[in-house]
Amino acid sequence: MSIRSDSAGPEDAECTILHVDMDAFYVSVELLSRPDLRGKAVIAGSPSGRSVVLSASYEARRFGVRSAMPMATAMRLCPHAVILEPHHQRYAEVSASVMEIFGTITPLVEQLSVDEAFLDVSGSLRRLGPPRRIGELIRSTIARELGITASVGIASTKFVAKIASTRAKPDGLLLIPAAQTVEYLHTLPVSALWGVGTKTQEVLARLGIRTVEDVARTPVSVLQRTLGATGTHVHRLAWGKDPRPVTVSRQEKSIGAEETFASDIADDDTLRAELLRLSHRTASRLRSAQLRTSGISLKLRYADFSTLTRSRRLAEPTDSAHAVYVAACQLLESLGERPLSVRLIGIRAEKLESAAGSAHQLTIDRQDDNWRLAEQALDRVNGKFGASMIIPARLLRPPSGTANGEASNEPSNG
Repeated sequence: MSIRSDSAGPEDAECTILHVDMDAFYVSVELLSRPDLRGKAVIAGSPSGRSVVLSASYEARRFGVRSAMPMATAMRLCPHAVILEPHHQRYAEVSASVMEIFGTITPLVEQLSVDEAFLDVSGSLRRLGPPRRIGELIRSTIARELGITASVGIASTKFVAKIASTRAKPDGLLLIPAAQTVEYLHTLPVSALWGVGTKTQEVLARLGIRTVEDVARTPVSVLQRTLGATGTHVHRLAWGKDPRPVTVSRQEKSIGAEETFASDIADDDTLRAELLRLSHRTASRLRSAQLRTSGISLKLRYADFSTLTRSRRLAEPTDSAHAVYVAACQLLESLGERPLSVRLIGIRAEKLESAAGSAHQLTIDRQDDNWRLAEQALDRVNGKFGASMIIPARLLRPPSGTANGEASNEPSNG
């Protein structure tokens, strides 16, 4: 996959930081297989129990639906919305393709999550043209090759580029010239500043500070007395000062999945069945990312919301769901009698290493290779016909009370 543009020319030499953010990413990926739902209110997430909204189409957002909102609330706000079950492996695959496109633009890519990244294109101007042209090139390539849309913010700093992409949504591009950065920032509410949440807004409002310009005009000493170290931070941002470079993302430290139950579970069989489901989800994502794990972590959250984790190192790196499952069950058994029923259970694969080009350590037990071959065949079938077309027989009937599944990567920068 390659991207090229013919001519280059000066536009704003200092605006070489791009923030690219996919529009309603999870819903957009789901709509690739459901084009009949385009233009309608669509929510990605489980429709039952304690589940939350993973993503909402812009048509659903008009009714107040937002990501991370309880699904019950979303369905009250937008009762006619179509709810689509999430397919995390497909999201990971499309995300990898997006990042591959970014890599054809510049090696300086800082991935923030599955659907957004910062790019430093200062070294790409001669080859691809001015920043605005590069931004449009990225958007058109993603739309043409992946069938989804992206919004791009372009500025001289990461902070301002992020603001620009937010205000370009959906499916737009906004370049804020370096010379106009402060003027533009001073038109925005104070909530636009990184680090200014609801509580900080309330504190600043008591001082009569409601806009970014208000922050800029307030003495640093006053902000420091009011906000502590954050005061200096927000004052610098209010004047457009953000010296942080684009930092190439390191390999993710862990891959995992977790499940929250609609009703708390005390039954061991149900917990082990859920561990099997999570092991297959986690191992599938390991294989998709060409990674192996040398450590497994088990997470339990009890009915009183107390949470514990237990970890163990594996004898050898693996991408096998069977190996992950065995380790997770051993961790569960090591806990002994649990004090309370379980609200949430999760698995995390840690100590990751690349599987590409590495030889697999031979074992005496041929069952290890049999499991691996079976799971690779499952990947091929599900990749062709859709996730979960083939699953272990034990999982044909979902565990009672399962509400919300969340698969997650944890990049080094969060």
